[in-house]
Amino acid sequence: MIQVEQALSIIAENSATMPIQKISVHKALGYILAETVYSPINMPPFRQSAMDGYAFIHSQRHQYDVIGISQAGDHTDIKLKENEAVRIFTGAFVPKNADTVVMQEHVLANENSILITRMPEQFTNVRAKGEQIVKEEVVFEANTLITPAAIGFLACLGITEVTVYKKPKVAILVTGNELVKAGKKLPKGKIYESNSIMLQAALQTIGVTKTKVYKVKDNLKATKKALKNILPKFDIVLISGGISVGDYDFVKEALLENGVEELFYKINQKPGKPMFFGSKNETLVFALPGNPASSLTNFYVYVYPTIKNRMGFSKTHLPKLVRKLNTGFTNTTEKTLFLKALYDETTVTILEGQSSAMLNTFAIANCLLIVPNDIEILKKGQEVTLLPID
Repeated sequence: MIQVEQALSIIAENSATMPIQKISVHKALGYILAETVYSPINMPPFRQSAMDGYAFIHSQRHQYDVIGISQAGDHTDIKLKENEAVRIFTGAFVPKNADTVVMQEHVLANENSILITRMPEQFTNVRAKGEQIVKEEVVFEANTLITPAAIGFLACLGITEVTVYKKPKVAILVTGNELVKAGKKLPKGKIYESNSIMLQAALQTIGVTKTKVYKVKDNLKATKKALKNILPKFDIVLISGGISVGDYDFVKEALLENGVEELFYKINQKPGKPMFFGSKNETLVFALPGNPASSLTNFYVYVYPTIKNRMGFSKTHLPKLVRKLNTGFTNTTEKTLFLKALYDETTVTILEGQSSAMLNTFAIANCLLIVPNDIEILKKGQEVTLLPID
């Protein structure tokens, strides 16, 4: 059995980023750039008006003759004299020698002339060529997450494809004779299966939306057969249940007989002690405890950073926050504890109901409070470390 930090280190040593691929910008949401992107154009590509109003050559005069119109999408070669102005609209081309745009609310206009009632400063309301970005300037560095705004910016630069890290294909294998699909009648001795749905939802929070769920009964032959089929097809395999030491826990044996290398088994922590981590070729395997709270805890601590690393994120782990403890706490287990808790701007409160089988506490928690295995007494007001999960 190893300590938490050892487990994290072993996982990191055996996790590599996914291969790269070119992808259409409109399909790139949630991916991580594998290469730096440079702008192919100036943005804006010409001087633009930032307002509906009138473009003119700034001077001390207030009255101007209106000699034309510049609409968005048009290109005008009008050359203004000092006493002339052009009616102009937001985003439209500003005539070459015009240097200022007065907003229409600050003029009195008739058919052929305007009187400026509030004179703007010179260069007001004129967007310079390349004001947002100049040609060949860096748009986004490699390892940047592509957000909706990033997609919009790439599209406005005329960029149609980007190079990204592939998202891992993830399989979830659920074991347990006692499990019944939600929505069906619940026979005596059975419980509803929730871990696969929970893990799929957790995966979605980091951008992994394409997953495949498999279910298998608690026997060695079926488990071996299922894993033989799954392992070559996926980049990451998450197994729920069957990894402890009970008479019907066959996952570890089935993994080893399918050629999965054991990198560690069991972590000195609570909840989530009976976890297996291994690999076969490029496929990583996490056999998680079947108890829901244990399974989700280990997802946040170990699976979450692994997937983010494989996707190319530069920051992979949940951020660590420090808060003051609202009540004292004693750790008599000599294990690292991950306690469901609620934090605010200054303090953190440990919640009731820490059982590894209970999700109701997890559902209202917004963090996991970390109690190191070598810490026995935590005093009220003491600073503690937590992982936000909200």
